[in-house]
Amino acid sequence: MKMQLRLRQGTVGLLSLLLLAPGVFQPALAGIIDTPTVLAAESRDEAYIRIDRALAQEDVRARLVALGVGREAIDARLAVLSDAELASFAERLESDPAGGDALAIIGAVFIVLLILELVGVIDIFKTVGRAPAK
Repeated sequence: MKMQLRLRQGTVGLLSLLLLAPGVFQPALAGIIDTPTVLAAESRDEAYIRIDRALAQEDVRARLVALGVGREAIDARLAVLSDAELASFAERLESDPAGGDALAIIGAVFIVLLILELVGVIDIFKTVGRAPAK
């Protein structure tokens, strides 16, 4: 009787341990990352840093605030851009004179606003040309 009880307790203990084991031991999944993937991730980070540096300038920030564009909307739009679009935008920001050509800065801000408007993040041009509701 004692032997049967010990066997039953041992079996219950072993089954309990086996029920808990799949949650504890999980295989580690690893893969090889190729060089182009690593370089693309690095170039995306570099482009984002360059754009962030350009947007941090006082005159650009003041113009964006005057137009009612928040930093969250810009970050959301930049996150959606592809790697090529982000790199192109960063190159254009660096090639244009910083603060020397106000028309170029206003143009860049307008392009960002237009993209944000088309995506639906902001609604700047909604009230232009409409009669007020009565």
